[in-house]
Amino acid sequence: MSDQSPAPLGDDTSPTQFDEHAAGALPAPDPMEPVDRAEVIAEGGRKVSEWSARFLLIAAALGVLGWGLSKVWDGLLPLLLALLISSVLWPVVAKLKKWRVPHGLGALIALLLAAGFVAAMLSYVAPSVVSQWPQLWSSAITGVRRLQDWVAGPPFNVHDDELNLWIDQALNWLQTHSSELLGQAVSLGGSVGSGVVKLLLTLVLTFFFLKDGVKFIGVVQGVVGRRAGFHASELLTRMWNTLSGYIRTQAIVSFVDAFFIGLGLVLLGVPLAMPIAVLTFMAGFIPVVGAVSVGTLAVLVALVSNGFYTALFVLILIIGVQQLEGNVLQPLLQSKVMKLHPVVILISVVLGGVWAGIIGMFLAVPVVAVLAVVFRYLGDLTDLRTGEKVAGDIAWATDEGQHVASESERASVLFRAALSLARLRHDPVATHTPHQATEPDDAASDVPAAGPRSATGRPRLPSLPRPWRRRGDADQ
Repeated sequence: MSDQSPAPLGDDTSPTQFDEHAAGALPAPDPMEPVDRAEVIAEGGRKVSEWSARFLLIAAALGVLGWGLSKVWDGLLPLLLALLISSVLWPVVAKLKKWRVPHGLGALIALLLAAGFVAAMLSYVAPSVVSQWPQLWSSAITGVRRLQDWVAGPPFNVHDDELNLWIDQALNWLQTHSSELLGQAVSLGGSVGSGVVKLLLTLVLTFFFLKDGVKFIGVVQGVVGRRAGFHASELLTRMWNTLSGYIRTQAIVSFVDAFFIGLGLVLLGVPLAMPIAVLTFMAGFIPVVGAVSVGTLAVLVALVSNGFYTALFVLILIIGVQQLEGNVLQPLLQSKVMKLHPVVILISVVLGGVWAGIIGMFLAVPVVAVLAVVFRYLGDLTDLRTGEKVAGDIAWATDEGQHVASESERASVLFRAALSLARLRHDPVATHTPHQATEPDDAASDVPAAGPRSATGRPRLPSLPRPWRRRGDADQ
């Protein structure tokens, strides 16, 4: 036998790589007895069927989850909104805590400050709308008359009789569907009442989240246990950091958009400049769609009040601000927080709008960002298990995450050892035929052994680190 010894299982060298002598011991392809194509096709079919079954199970689970969420959506919506508001107000509560203000009192002060800010903003915007509305209404009437004169000429040539006919048809349609419209109005009244209840519930939940939120992770750890609690602490902290970071950065981006658009509208003399700026700030929390909607509104107001050229300048202003947001602010601020591709953001906003309207569009990006955090965490654990990364390569948010990293690194040793054992069991060098075992030739005698073996002939695993050796196990 040769003096060569097999590579240790912990080395980077794959146990399936052999030297020239071992390669010579492998069975050579026999053209007279090729592998049946049916076996190859059957193997591929088994793989396809396995992954198809997995896909169907995942799709069924997602369908059940979506059905369940639709049933509890009215109760889930205040919870999600409260989490978003809490992520905005939590820095205030934390700052007050450093000044030795209790969490309960700090939560109440933060909610009062937020309510005061909203009330001040509305009190500033409402008088502006009331004072400038008559001017905007008269400008809108003038703009409609200009539009009527424009469509009356070539190439449209729409006369007043045709316009009056269309107006009469619209009035007749309203009279015909008056009962349906009344029912929708009653339903809207019920929705308003339900919205008030949801708003009050959101405020109450926000108060308790700010007051007792610091105890939440401890409660979760006590429920799920010590080992799962480490994962829960790290994952929930990452989700909270992403959520709060998204809200803060989106607020900064929306404020910059509202400032420049409001300033431009004031300089151009467009009425309702400040209300449009406030709407721009609020719509900024709905990526892509919100900016387009408010921008269209600003152009229409400029068109009916100031004319075509002012509307053109407003359009150029809005496009310039959106370019500043998309090419400078979002890559600089949000890329480090969400790490989502713009296509993913756009698709999530569209799907959220289809599912739950404006509220769904508002919640779509935070929900997708949190889901991305979950997948990244699972990817980090996978990289540690496979050995592609070490604990120092990953930014952990908590001390519990550091503990998870160290345990995962130790578990990776056991995992790789188990894989090596499975490969050795299928090692063609170690599974000679009886003829090769009883009558070895010179070439076969030079093939290195597959590794140390036990009395039963199975490959023996190397000694594992002490924390991962089962009680009662001993080196054979």
